[in-house]
Amino acid sequence: MKLHQNFNISTRSDFETKALEVFRFQSENCIVYRDFLKFLKVDISSILKIKDIPFLPIQFFKSHKIISTSDSIQQVFLSSGTTGEQSRHFVSDTSIYEESYLKGFAHFYGNIEDYIVLALLPSYLERDGSSLIYMADDLIKKSKNNKSGFFLKNTSKLIEIIQNHSKKDKKILLLGVSYALLDLAESQKFDLKDAFIMETGGMKGRRKEMIREELHDVLTKGFGVTKIHSEYGMTELLSQAYSKGNGVFEYPPWMDVLIRDTEDPLSLLPNGRTGGVNIIDLANINSCSFIATQDLGKKISTTQFEILGRFDNTDIRGCNLLIQ
Repeated sequence: MKLHQNFNISTRSDFETKALEVFRFQSENCIVYRDFLKFLKVDISSILKIKDIPFLPIQFFKSHKIISTSDSIQQVFLSSGTTGEQSRHFVSDTSIYEESYLKGFAHFYGNIEDYIVLALLPSYLERDGSSLIYMADDLIKKSKNNKSGFFLKNTSKLIEIIQNHSKKDKKILLLGVSYALLDLAESQKFDLKDAFIMETGGMKGRRKEMIREELHDVLTKGFGVTKIHSEYGMTELLSQAYSKGNGVFEYPPWMDVLIRDTEDPLSLLPNGRTGGVNIIDLANINSCSFIATQDLGKKISTTQFEILGRFDNTDIRGCNLLIQ
């Protein structure tokens, strides 16, 4: 099944049609998802609306090979964590991932060539298989700017680039893990009112956890900006959502977010109610596009949502079906 047509979605009707096509394809071709649906006694022919599609618990990516194709695997993305606790996303066509993040970035921020991309992602660079590093590396290359790059230890060079930046130059995009951005913001005073500071979340055990409001307050003051941007992605997805401030995320036309009832995982909640975050990512055509995450959140509007926390121990119906 060809995916690239799914990036051309322009209406809600288009999305629903494509999502149902992908559901029918994966219900036949993704063995783990097919068995999960059988366990739930789902009649595939009765699924006529998105709200009726069952979502695969994200834990299966830790225990099983989630694929919907017989094509050879080009890349395996790994989550952080010890061996045996890592999620594994087997990607048979990395060009789909590349098209997804490039079009997703362009959808919210414009042409990547308009930016100097500065990546401060030490905890990700220090391990193998990070999908975030794969994306950041390509964005750096696509920016076609010799100032763009990764900064693991040489933060002095990063500070030099920031301090010498002129409004005549391209826009600065500083993409960083939370604790590294905090360390940089506290190292000295910056005045970056024209820059985009984007956090990817995560203290990675390096600093105490902070609520979003506290984190963003420190970062806005430290970098001299009015808003902190955020990127929402994960190993199990091939698409990202972005927040341009206040923790409100938006996603591209080939994604959708639904909120499930924490007491009844097969039931969905209306906008404004807090529950488990279900994600449809049509870029996951060769794995599974319908994922029940361990994040807690709420839907604000048709294309906007908030992340409010995580489940400590998620007990999703059917999750133990294949985990043995």
